[in-house]
Order: sequence, then C-alpha cells, then structure tokens
Amino acid sequence: MSAQTPLPGRRPRWRVYLDLGRVSNLPTVWTNCLAGAALSGATLEMPVLLLLAAALSCFYIGGMFLNDAFDHRYDEKTRSRRPIPSGEAGLFEVYVLGFGFLALGQLGLYAASVLQSGPRLESLGIGVILGVLIVYYNYRHKTDPHGPVVMAVCRGLIYLIAGSMAAGSLSVQVWAGALVLASYVAGLTYLAAREDLNRVKALWPALLLLAPLAFGLFAAVGSPSQPALPPLMACFLFWTIWSGSFLSARRRNVPRAVTGLIAGISILDGIVIAAVSPELVGPALALAGLLLTRALQRFVPGT
Repeated sequence: MSAQTPLPGRRPRWRVYLDLGRVSNLPTVWTNCLAGAALSGATLEMPVLLLLAAALSCFYIGGMFLNDAFDHRYDEKTRSRRPIPSGEAGLFEVYVLGFGFLALGQLGLYAASVLQSGPRLESLGIGVILGVLIVYYNYRHKTDPHGPVVMAVCRGLIYLIAGSMAAGSLSVQVWAGALVLASYVAGLTYLAAREDLNRVKALWPALLLLAPLAFGLFAAVGSPSQPALPPLMACFLFWTIWSGSFLSARRRNVPRAVTGLIAGISILDGIVIAAVSPELVGPALALAGLLLTRALQRFVPGT
C-alpha cells in the first residue's frame, strides 16, 4: 500500500485537514473583509482584497487547528471522533500547522499592505493582536468565563484590519461595525458553550444577536435611501429566529443552531454594507456568502 493511500476506515489526510480547519465557515470571513472595507469608505483593489481574504482565512484556519490541539484532552472524553483523539492527526502536527497558519496569515497581511500602498502598520499591529488573542482563547476558553468575549473581539478585529487596510486609518463607522459584529459573535459563542453536550447554559445571550438589527434601524433612520437594507434586515430576522428555534426544548439541536447562526454572520455583513452604500453588489455577495457557507457545512462540519 502506498504512503498516499489511506488505511481502510480512515479519511484522506486532506479531508481531515478540512475538518480541523472548519473551512466551511470561511465564506463568513470573506464577507467580513467586504464589510470592513465598505465601512471605511475606501476601496480595495481586487488583488489586495483577495490577499486580505486569504490572510484572514489563514488566521481562522490556524485558530481552528489550535482549538483542537488545546482541547485534545477534553475531546478524548466528549468528542472521541475528532481527528486527534481518533488518531487521524497527531497532536504535534496539529500544533505546528496551527501556529504555521497564524504566521502565514501575518505574512499575508504584510503582502496585502505592501500591495495596497506601502506597509499598513495599523493593520499589521492589529494582526499581531489577533494572533495573540486566538492563541489565548484556545488555551483558556474552557476555563475562562469571558472566553466568548475574547472570541467576539477576534471577529471584530477583522473589520478593523479590513477597514485600516482600505483607508489607512479607523473611522467611527468601522469601530461601530466591529462592535456590532463582536456583539453578535459574543451571543453566538455564549450559546455554543455547551454545544458538545447539546445544552444551553442560558438564553439571555440571544439578545446580543439582535445588535445588527439595531445597527440597521439606526442606519435606515439616518439615511432612508438604502434599498437593500429593509429586505436584508427581514432576512436576518427570519434566519436568526429559524436558527434559534433549534435551541428550544422541543427541537433541541444546539450544533444545528450554532452552524446556522455562524452562517448568519454573512447576512450581518450584508446589513453593514447596505447601511453605508446604496450599491447592491456588496449585499448580494454577502447573501452568496450565506448560501456558500450552508452548502459547505453539508460536507465539512462547521463546529
């Protein structure tokens, strides 16, 4: 049997890596890039945008690899089918790849900033903070009650990186959008805290999921000529209620609720884009991100 042929019952190595990286959720990272840049009021040329999306994808994948690495003892007891406890991937291997992806992400940010208009020191500095927080979160999240806040800040930093990459500085709009995204992700992460046991510790974090609607309503009042905003808000409300319905006692399926809410990040991005621009291309791409995430989650688990 050749070295490339997987043993019977074992998945190919590339399939294991897709699982470790939760790559099905990457479209939400890409729409985060679009929204962060849109909030800045500046534009990113396509090569820069693609490099930025690739770099932040590396941060995400690296974080997911490290999540399995740091959680391997917990997974041995509760999720024995994960790649490390099942023997599909080695612990040292996953650590090396996790930190390697974080380093690659930082290099990608540098390359994107040089291509934009010279090194964007602000973006690079935020990238360093993002990498540190990703490592801290994965190391401490099982014992840190404020872990969801750290995760939320990590997502919010994507807006800050994209916004500063596009404009060279951070506007109030970018900070506001980052706060909205962080609020949503904090609510989602609190709800997912006991996902492996199909439990919900408390439902109050669900209120944080409504932050995008508040942002959208404020934008609609301030500038009523945003044609995509009302339908996107309606879509977001429907999607959030539908995903959240799997948290009820009657339909209890926490993993399904969590993966649905993760995909909903792209609708959030669409609301943010529609709030600052009357163009329909950005919101359409955001909705495409939702559909692509859901399609990919059928083949690669999102959690």
